[in-house]
Amino acid sequence: MNPPLIVALSGGVDSAVAALLLKRAGHAVEALHMTNWDDDEDGYCTAAADWQAARTVADALGIPLHRVSFAAEYRDRVFRYFIDEYAAGRTPNPDVLCNREVKFGVCLDYVRRLGGARLATGHYARVEHGATRSRLLRARDAAKDQSYFLQQVAPVALAQAEFPLGTLAKHEVRALARDAGIPVHDRPDSTGICFIGERPFREFLAQYLPATPGPIETPEGERLGTHAGLMFHTIGQRSGLGIGGQRAHGDAPWYVAAKDVGRNTLVVVQGENHPMLYSNRIVTGPIAWLAPPGTARFDCMLQVRHRQRAVPARVEVTAAGTVLEPLAPLRAVAVGQYAALYEGDECRGGAVITAADCAAQRYN
Repeated sequence: MNPPLIVALSGGVDSAVAALLLKRAGHAVEALHMTNWDDDEDGYCTAAADWQAARTVADALGIPLHRVSFAAEYRDRVFRYFIDEYAAGRTPNPDVLCNREVKFGVCLDYVRRLGGARLATGHYARVEHGATRSRLLRARDAAKDQSYFLQQVAPVALAQAEFPLGTLAKHEVRALARDAGIPVHDRPDSTGICFIGERPFREFLAQYLPATPGPIETPEGERLGTHAGLMFHTIGQRSGLGIGGQRAHGDAPWYVAAKDVGRNTLVVVQGENHPMLYSNRIVTGPIAWLAPPGTARFDCMLQVRHRQRAVPARVEVTAAGTVLEPLAPLRAVAVGQYAALYEGDECRGGAVITAADCAAQRYN
């Protein structure tokens, strides 16, 4: 008998349908429910409810269900980085790191110990396994595509991954679950990351980092108000600044343009399209390549946020880092986020943004 495909069964509809499709395709299927956060003192984390939902799905599909906790690994490899980045004034993306370190890191190792052939998840992405390498591709449903979050997965791990939902739209997934009698067919999608859940972000972050108020200033140094802490803000943010009613400046909204960590100062500008909100040169750390280039200079499509449309860019790989030059300036590029590189539908890899050159360069 062939070794089973093991599905990371979260308790949501996406992973449930991933398991359903693999079983219908004739594969031996088992499920693995992982817990990545073990602190539920205030009731925001849904880990207990997720486990019960995963059990009902496994029962409905008639597949074995394993359970494992990676809470210690998550705190060490993802959460610690998350806190350190915010403390340094940057804006991290823990979901990208979680996929690399936990789901397609320690979880994949556990799948091998269980005797699984591959790890399947409910991600909206596609993978094509070739003779020499596996290709990470965008999902057919552009609105749900999650390949951006998988950019850091190691090539050897991608070769052992399956994404059964890559050709489906969300409404099709729910319809499949409903028609198959899967009990979570109408369960709401999870939002955010488990250790934050639905709780207020500021409340959560303040438990781990001291909130240090400081001035909110214009680029010219005019003080407009006081922020509660730089960690609560990101580049391009509009809401939550608390500086409305600046009569001398008119009614145009204010946006975060830069964070001066040395002076603990939040720099804001007026107008959605203020030049200081745009970057025409981005520098990253080392690229985690899924499809290495044949030259140090090449053109690609660049995406710097999950929901942001990819744009044409020129890439130059140097000893000091990778320089990305979008053909048109990009708005609200945040240091600490990830830049993903695409060629057509294929994700070639990505890296953490370390600098973004624009009029606000002196503040970064």
